[in-house]
Amino acid sequence: MSEYIPVLIMLIIGAGTSALILVATTIIGPKKSFADKMEPFECGESPIVSPKLRFSVKFYLVALFFVIFDIEAVFLYPWAVLFKSLGLFGFVEMMIFLALLGVGLIYIWKKGALEWE
Repeated sequence: MSEYIPVLIMLIIGAGTSALILVATTIIGPKKSFADKMEPFECGESPIVSPKLRFSVKFYLVALFFVIFDIEAVFLYPWAVLFKSLGLFGFVEMMIFLALLGVGLIYIWKKGALEWE
């Protein structure tokens, strides 16, 4: 367990620093509020549409699919690093994994979930 003591110390230091910064900005920071400050910031421009505008469900679906396929693509890197040591078993397993990803992608494509209007 002694190997984990430096990790624990770093976690405590990180949490303490975060808490200290939050407390310091709350105490020291300016507390004036006015109309321009309370308006949403969009790169120095006046907002074009209301910030309360609802996005289409398609937007969230595409974002979710991107995250899912992006995270699953991350699994390819360790496999590529260990490719020779895994041998034929590792190759077959990864091909099954990629086939499942392909079937999922074809399914959402056929359902029209990737169509942007």
